[in-house]
Amino acid sequence: MIIGVPREIKDHETRVGLVPSGVIALVEAGHQVLVEAGAGINSSIHDEEYQAAGARIVPRAADAWGKADLVVKVKEPQPSEIGFFRPGLVLFTYLHLAPLPELTSQLVNARVSAVAYETIREPDGSLPLLTPMSEIAGRMAVQIGAVYLERPNGGRGILIGGVPGVAPADVVILGGGVVGLNAAKIAFGMGARVTIIDRNLNRLRYLDDIFLSQVRTLASNYWTISESLRGADLVVGGVLVPGAAAPRLVRRDMIGAMKRGAVMVDVAIDQGGCFETSRPTTHTDPTYFVDDVLHYCVSNMPAAVPNTSTLALTNATFPYLFELAQKGLAAACESHPAIAEGVNTCNGHITCEAVAASQGRSHRPVKSVL
Repeated sequence: MIIGVPREIKDHETRVGLVPSGVIALVEAGHQVLVEAGAGINSSIHDEEYQAAGARIVPRAADAWGKADLVVKVKEPQPSEIGFFRPGLVLFTYLHLAPLPELTSQLVNARVSAVAYETIREPDGSLPLLTPMSEIAGRMAVQIGAVYLERPNGGRGILIGGVPGVAPADVVILGGGVVGLNAAKIAFGMGARVTIIDRNLNRLRYLDDIFLSQVRTLASNYWTISESLRGADLVVGGVLVPGAAAPRLVRRDMIGAMKRGAVMVDVAIDQGGCFETSRPTTHTDPTYFVDDVLHYCVSNMPAAVPNTSTLALTNATFPYLFELAQKGLAAACESHPAIAEGVNTCNGHITCEAVAASQGRSHRPVKSVL
């Protein structure tokens, strides 16, 4: 099989879908790897390293896409990449299609088999390819929020951990999953007063145990969210419904009741965001204000730390990529149900129920269209 690795072109997207160690394993198994020149440079991986591992460096994106049976990326295809779509192509990347009906249609119309990292789900319910980036984004959310709380950056002028005699910041985290847990670790470690809100009481019991009852845990409902936001200096949105649009937990009227200069970081923005006032932003233009509340809604947050992110991501993705290369899509789906869960479009059909439901469209089970 020929595997293509194009350079990412989304705004400030600095990660890469494959590292040299993965190239070695693929080449030794008899596959050919085409890497677009400069694809890994922002993750501190140079073309010479890919060449030494056995990859062929190609000068243009068209070469990495056009000659490949399987393209491995990090982020969803951008408008200039749509022209590379063709029947029979297998695309392996983060897609987050729920809020992207136009891209979904392009993939369906071109009969691309698109396998989304974020919907690969193992029988135990885990999302192994979403977890590493959720860990990073959760930790970054508090780090970024602390910077934007500084007055020169538009915030309230709050030091997140306070000082003796002065209260620390109040940090409210919506969602107690991987993002929420990691955000809480950093916020608690920085000395903030932390509140985690989740609808799963068993998850709240677990979080209460691991934080030794030193963070506040609340059951999610309109009242607890609105009251918690009134006193919040930093809010982290970390809710997830795999493959589907994120629920809008923070309503427009809640924003108006918050402190001026409070900061909101919506980690769920890839799936449409969990604040009613959220809209995707970029690393070039990351923030905006609504009712004097600062919103940070960058849809590829981990790209700010690409060396860490690329290594963490490819540690998780490579076993699935290798299985796809060795067996082909149909056989890989048959032998490994988690990969079948990851197929969002195939042979002209939407095959992910959550994506279809979010867009009001029909879907077909992946096994019926392979």
